[in-house]
Amino acid sequence: MSEKDRVFAQAPGKQFEFDETVAAVFDDMLNRSVPWYEEVLRLITELILSRNEEELRILDLGSSTARLLLALHNAAQRPLRLRGIDNSPAMIDRARRKCAAFGAGAIELIEGDILEYPIEEEDVVVANYTLQFIRPLERPDLVKRIHAGLRAEGEFYFSEKVVFEDRRLDKAMIEIYYDYKRRQGYSDYEIAAKREALENVLIPFTIEENIRLCREAGFSRIDTIFQWANFVTFRAKK
Repeated sequence: MSEKDRVFAQAPGKQFEFDETVAAVFDDMLNRSVPWYEEVLRLITELILSRNEEELRILDLGSSTARLLLALHNAAQRPLRLRGIDNSPAMIDRARRKCAAFGAGAIELIEGDILEYPIEEEDVVVANYTLQFIRPLERPDLVKRIHAGLRAEGEFYFSEKVVFEDRRLDKAMIEIYYDYKRRQGYSDYEIAAKREALENVLIPFTIEENIRLCREAGFSRIDTIFQWANFVTFRAKK
């Protein structure tokens, strides 16, 4: 249901935003721009489903086209309460059409602001490549609300693009990532155009900063469960 990503084949003339143009190609963009994206989704899905509770309550913040929610719906052998929230009308529209096509009408999709949405009595909260689009000054309050909104033993899974304090290492990781994107068929022009469009929109933290963000919010344990170059997935436990 996703077209091929050619968003940055020509100069976009604006900062990156999750509009209809991006929503139409977003699944292909993820597959070709985020290393091991499908495997990370599978990893998170299997870890969530390894929990023993009945009727798990799972909230996906920045749910985009509902890929994680659909993966959970398709893999689950017991009832789950699956909800996703995204502030992009185009993403929510595409997600609803995908869920309908896959017979997953029970997935609840909400168009709204994750900074304002009430997080209450959740077993699991997920935010895949979402925090990096939240203004740094607003991230601590959001992560604190996630912690407060989780039940006892609740878990917060999130993936982030990260930076490294060692500038030489950081530069090397960026070049390795750009080589990865070239192998996926992106031109140097597309890579440069997207980098420019994302400037001051996607603001990454270091691994240590992400861990500290969770620790200061009250999480008892924070682990990295996947890393490839400058892409990292974390699990924080209440």
